[in-house]
Order: sequence, then C-alpha cells, then structure tokens
Amino acid sequence: MATFVLVPGFWLGAWAWDEVAAELRAAGHEAVPVTLTGLAERAGEAAPEVGVDTHVADVVAAVEGAAREAAERGGGGRVVLVAHSGGAMAVTGAADRVPERVARIVYVDTGPMPSGMANIDFHEPGARAELERRAAEDGGGWLLPVPPFAPGGGSGEGAGDLAGLSEGHLAALRERGTPQPFGTVTQPLERPDPPPETPRTLIATSIPLEAVRAMAEGGHPVFAAMAGPGWTHRSLPTGHWPMFSRPRELAALLAADAPDAPDAPDASGEAVRGR
Repeated sequence: MATFVLVPGFWLGAWAWDEVAAELRAAGHEAVPVTLTGLAERAGEAAPEVGVDTHVADVVAAVEGAAREAAERGGGGRVVLVAHSGGAMAVTGAADRVPERVARIVYVDTGPMPSGMANIDFHEPGARAELERRAAEDGGGWLLPVPPFAPGGGSGEGAGDLAGLSEGHLAALRERGTPQPFGTVTQPLERPDPPPETPRTLIATSIPLEAVRAMAEGGHPVFAAMAGPGWTHRSLPTGHWPMFSRPRELAALLAADAPDAPDAPDASGEAVRGR
C-alpha cells in the first residue's frame, strides 16, 4: 500500500484533507496531511518573510519523514505527493529537491508553474491587481485575507468555482480558513533544467480535460507543462474543492495512481492513464 503526503491549497491546513485521508486509510494506505507554515494551527508562525521557499522546506520535511516511516514498514521508502491548488508551488519545489523520495506527484485542479513564474503571474492583470489590493488594504501588505466563499459564487480570488459545496462546507472554509502569507503568492519558484522525470497525474475538477488539452496544445505557458510523456490525466467533474465536494471519489482516484496500481477508470468512467 502507498503513503500519501497531502498538501492543501491557499488558506487551508491539514484539516482540509480529513475526509480524503480517512478514505485512504480505510483502503489500507497511509495518509499524511500537511499544514504549511503560517496557516491553520500554525497561524502563529506567519510572518512577512514566509514565502515559497518556506513552504517547500515544509513539504520536503514531511516527505522525508513519511518516506522514512514507509521504509521502516517495509515499503519502498517513497511517497505519492499530492498538491491542491496553490499548494502546487511547494509540492513542485519539494519534488524537485528530493525526487528519490517521490514515486508520483498528483496535481488536484492545479499544475506545475514554469521556472521563474510566481503564483500571482497565473492571474490576469485585473485579478493580480485585486490580490495586491486585498493584501495591502486588509492584510498589512503581507497576508492575503480569506475570501468570502459566498454561496452561489466563487472564492473571490480567482481560485475556481464552489460547485458541489454545501453551506456547511462554505461556512467551514470561512471560519477555519486563515490568511495566506502573501510571499507564497508572489515569490517565483526556480526549477532545475531539466526537472526530474517523476511520474505526474493531473486530476481536473473545475476545468474539463478537453479544455486543459486544448490550452496545452495551444502553447499556454502553464498548461503546456501538463501534457506529454510522464503524465496521466484524470477527470473528476466538480468545483475547485473536491476534497470537500467529492472526497470519496477523489481518494479513489488518488489510490488508482498509487505505485503499481492497475489502470482504473476516472470518475466519468473513462480510463485515461498515460495520456
């Protein structure tokens, strides 16, 4: 069985993975949800200097610890490293640093950014300006406040839609979310050239796979990196927060891409490994 290291996106802590982790453990896997510096129960560690490098170090430590425990249990000493949304920067950087510890990277409605690109660069100019305004006016210049997560709307930060979320989910996001250190939004990630050839999976939830592939083929600087050899594509139609809206199905897709797992259909019933 596999060991999964689960890294949440912006504003969230390890708690966001509770249901997914429970499903993975019930199936016999190990699950290690991570809270990054400055968030959730680690909110007291937030500081202006917290950036992508800080969170990369957090994930490296989690991977190395989980890999050691896996080896002690008689496993291969490698983990499946899972990123949701803004957690992709930390996960990609960590996987670049310790590729020998990572059997596969799974990107949940997100993907690796090109070297030298920051998370904020993914947004259109108007959205970038709004992020900067929110941080300056409501976050002291170094925190990105928790979005409103309003029923029937988006997060307010260009982070995707809220399809499939109940009012209880939205309330939990508002009440348990914590401001995001803005350095993790603005600091670019420098990657090795060439990057490690670690197997990678995209689980597309808020953007149809057909749209992802079209943007990749059209040369979009981010989506082009989510296609080609080494990638598996899977589809889980829902909003941007599948750990809340479809946790059982998400856990099943994660398990399907564990090392040595057989080919499995995606949530729409289509086998898509190797595309």
